[in-house]
Amino acid sequence: MSNNDIKSGFSHEKIETNNLLMIVLILLVIAFGGIVEIVPLFFQKSTTEPIRGLQPYTALQLAGRDIYTREGCYNCHSQMIRPFRAEALRYGHYSVAGEFVYDHPFQWGSKRTGPDLQRVGGKYSDDWHRIHLVNPRDLVPESIMPAYPWLDKDLVDAEAMPSHMRALRRVGVPYTDAQIASATAEVKGKTEMEALIAYLQVLGIHLK
Repeated sequence: MSNNDIKSGFSHEKIETNNLLMIVLILLVIAFGGIVEIVPLFFQKSTTEPIRGLQPYTALQLAGRDIYTREGCYNCHSQMIRPFRAEALRYGHYSVAGEFVYDHPFQWGSKRTGPDLQRVGGKYSDDWHRIHLVNPRDLVPESIMPAYPWLDKDLVDAEAMPSHMRALRRVGVPYTDAQIASATAEVKGKTEMEALIAYLQVLGIHLK
């Protein structure tokens, strides 16, 4: 095939007047661009290795994370501090991928009806969180956050934790057999409030 044949086969006029060909070429360009952007991230240590000191969630913290997701906390609270001066001044060090290598899925987001929670760990006492979850307006009068009083009564499903941790181990979270075996006993009798607070208290503590 000559160069003239190639040029005539893919002329601007033919591409612009053939809807199917245009769609196919656009999809090819997008797919190639996506591969070029995404694939290298799988081989960068900054995105695949945990930051120093990061440990997988304990059984109680993991149960709390499930409750955080179930109650839709991510609808109002982001866990991504962007690398801008105003963000870092208000919330603390910006988020890095190495903080979330054990999160499946991670809780990054852009919605901030409430404050960012990525650096909330250790910022308030357990009692503060308990009061805030039972009735947020007792501590923050202008809060529009709903109350979650039932969390202080409902118990964590202890029997479900080992299978959950085994599933996470299959996708790379380094839980040991001992951690999985002790998970049920660790959370047995714990309230969902205790679990959620345990999760909140560990958010962002490894990077200040």
